[in-house]
Amino acid sequence: MRTIIATVALVIIGIVLGGLGFIYSGVYNVGATDRHWALTYRVLEIARNRSIKAHAAGIAVPANLDDPTKIVIGVEHFADHCAVCHGAPGVPQGDIAKGMYPQPPDLTDTAKRYAPAELFWIVKNGIKMTGMPSWSQHSDDEVWGTVAFLKKLPGMSVAEYAKLVMQAMQHGGQHHPGGADKGADHRPESGPAQQHDHGPQTAPASK
Repeated sequence: MRTIIATVALVIIGIVLGGLGFIYSGVYNVGATDRHWALTYRVLEIARNRSIKAHAAGIAVPANLDDPTKIVIGVEHFADHCAVCHGAPGVPQGDIAKGMYPQPPDLTDTAKRYAPAELFWIVKNGIKMTGMPSWSQHSDDEVWGTVAFLKKLPGMSVAEYAKLVMQAMQHGGQHHPGGADKGADHRPESGPAQQHDHGPQTAPASK
C-alpha cells in the first residue's frame, strides 16, 4: 500500500512540476491568432455555460419585460455599445470583432439560447477571456432594457431595427435612472468597448 501511495504522490508531483515548467517556459501561445484545441474550447464552453446558469439562477425577471419603453432603452444601449462587436440587422460586425478570439457571437441567433435572467447576468457582469465587458456601472433598468431588446432581436428585420434606433435617438438621454449624471460617459472601465464608443450603430435607412 505504501508503494502505491508513494507512486501516486510522485505522479502528482511530476504532473504539477511539468505543468509549472510548461507555463514558465512561455511555449504556450496566448495570441488571439492561435486557436484553442477543440478539447480546450469545449471545456471552456461548458464552464462558461454552467457558470452563467448557476449565477443567474436567483435573478428575478421583471414582469414588464415586454414594455416597449424598455425595448427602446435597450436598443439605445445596444446600438451605442454592442452592435460594433456583435452586429445588428443591417449592421455588420466591426473590424475590432473580426480580430478578437473567440469572435463575439451574432446575437440575432445566440440571444435566444439564454433565458432573460441569464442575459441580464451576462450583460451586467461580462465574461472573462472573451472580451465581453461588464456593464455593471449602468443601472439595472438599462440592463433589463437591453435584455428586453435582445429577446426581440431574433427574427428582427433591418427596417424594424432602424425604426427602433430612430425611436431611441428621439428618446435620447433619458435612460440612466440609476446614474447621477445623465450626460456622463457610460463606457466600461475596461474591455474592448472602451475603444469603440462612436455613437449608435444604425442600420441603413429602408427605401
